Amino acid sequence: MPAATQVTRHRHIGAPHFWHSLLEPRALLEAALLPASLPLLMQAPQGDGHPVLLLPGFMADDKSLFVLKTFLERKGYDVHTWGLGRNLGFRSQHASALPQKIRYLQHVTGRKVSLVGWSLGGVFSLFGAENALDCVRCVITLGSPVSMDAQGSQSPGVVKALYRLVSHRHGSNAHAMAPRAKALREHRRLAIPTSCLYSLGDGVVPPQEATIDGDAALHENIRVPGSHIGLGFNGLVLAVVADRLAQPQDAWQPFKPTGLLARVWRLLPNDRVD
Repeated sequence: MPAATQVTRHRHIGAPHFWHSLLEPRALLEAALLPASLPLLMQAPQGDGHPVLLLPGFMADDKSLFVLKTFLERKGYDVHTWGLGRNLGFRSQHASALPQKIRYLQHVTGRKVSLVGWSLGGVFSLFGAENALDCVRCVITLGSPVSMDAQGSQSPGVVKALYRLVSHRHGSNAHAMAPRAKALREHRRLAIPTSCLYSLGDGVVPPQEATIDGDAALHENIRVPGSHIGLGFNGLVLAVVADRLAQPQDAWQPFKPTGLLARVWRLLPNDRVD
């Protein structure tokens, strides 16, 4: 695909649809349906053993990444979690510890690190990549608020209230506007392969915030079905993540499903990749 070709953010405006937010507990059904995805997951490509660092979403910790970690380990990756406890929003310790961990993993393995961030963990992935760019192979975000407009976050009011209660009295916008995070969420894109997975059914992060503008030779937005809470154990998401991680270093290509994944993909509505 020519470098001049551009990808664009989803055209949705405003907050997630009310019913999508109300029905986020459907993630329990997605978890129950995971065994039905086993044929798809078994056919997903094997990894090459390079290190993969997983980062949890807001209010989650490493335990929330169990399914994703187990799956990727069985695919042959050297999988690590961030080890910084519960994700309570952007903290100064994250600003220093995360790039250090990425550099450490690259140093001890001798290989570049892929970053996979779920929800707010995807924002941390981009931050870590920017501050250890020479050590990062690719970034994959799952329903992450990676783009921000001038009016700030459009997440539901209850999510904003929780963030104010737990992380910062001025809410998520205070951290989004911090100098270290602002540039990453105002359309300055890193020159590394970046795949943003998002769902129109996401009841927490609206599509326009979970997608990016960028160069299609390096950046892509991939639409998947499902809830926000269920992204970490959604069988289709796991298969796409495995496909993206299996891209050869320095020979990354935009997403084009093959095999059983391609057959499943054809059953979904059109316009799955932006």
